[in-house]
Amino acid sequence: MAAATAVAPGDDAEGAAPKRGGKKKLIVLLAIPLVLAGVGAGLWFGGILPPLLGMGPKPAADAGKADGAPGDGQAMGGQVGGQGAGHGAGQGGSGATDGKPRPQAVFMDMPEIIANLNAGPRRNSFIKLRPKLELVKAEDEATIRAVMPRLLDLFQTYLREMRPEELRGSAGTYRLREELIARANIAVAPARILDVLFPEMIVQ
Repeated sequence: MAAATAVAPGDDAEGAAPKRGGKKKLIVLLAIPLVLAGVGAGLWFGGILPPLLGMGPKPAADAGKADGAPGDGQAMGGQVGGQGAGHGAGQGGSGATDGKPRPQAVFMDMPEIIANLNAGPRRNSFIKLRPKLELVKAEDEATIRAVMPRLLDLFQTYLREMRPEELRGSAGTYRLREELIARANIAVAPARILDVLFPEMIVQ
């Protein structure tokens, strides 16, 4: 009769232990690639990994040179060219202004004018002035002297219609000047008068 072989309890425990240890090692080995893949994806989408691999965008300086952006020499050349053009234009404008001398003012004295003002019947008031005419050109002086009686008549007629209060202040003087210029140009046409000055004017 064959003898039964006895198996000790410790042998089963030792056999089961290696099996459990192998499963844990297998799980760990499978988890490592997944963890690495997750870390790599995080680094990639976070923008950290592409520059390390040389796959990131080019630096701004390199991109500018690659796209044909002007370098320091070109920028300096543009500045120098712009300054030269502006300087040339300035010289041209100055030459145009200096090349044509300004016409000198031409003045002509008129005889003294004394006229009664419209002060009403109760009092007498008069104006005394010695006008000076500013002409457009010296050649007009002969034409104006030829019609001086007409010019004096127009001035005196206008002054007799003015009231003393209308000649007060700078506003009154300005109005008188504008009115006399208009009448003077009518009398001396085709000559032309630019201004009527009042070096001496007395209202009493």
